[in-house]
Amino acid sequence: MRGLSTGQVILLVVLGAVLILTAVWGASVWGASAGVEMGKHGWIALGLGTFFSLLIGCGLMALMFFSSRSGHDDAADPFRQRERRDP
Repeated sequence: MRGLSTGQVILLVVLGAVLILTAVWGASVWGASAGVEMGKHGWIALGLGTFFSLLIGCGLMALMFFSSRSGHDDAADPFRQRERRDP
């Protein structure tokens, strides 16, 4: 296994810093909104948003899976060697 290059180390440090900053920001927002109550319209919006986000995500993943299995993506990849099928 080869060592990491300087660019890869810098990228890992930057991504780690972004992860830490995001966690600190999330914890501060969570703590700042501790006393806020959400009404029934907020819960409905949260539920619908979650449902439709999952629906769209699962639908797009299914389309990607079926597209790769059906061979439609083969023409878009000129570097992939095609398998020869004997009749």
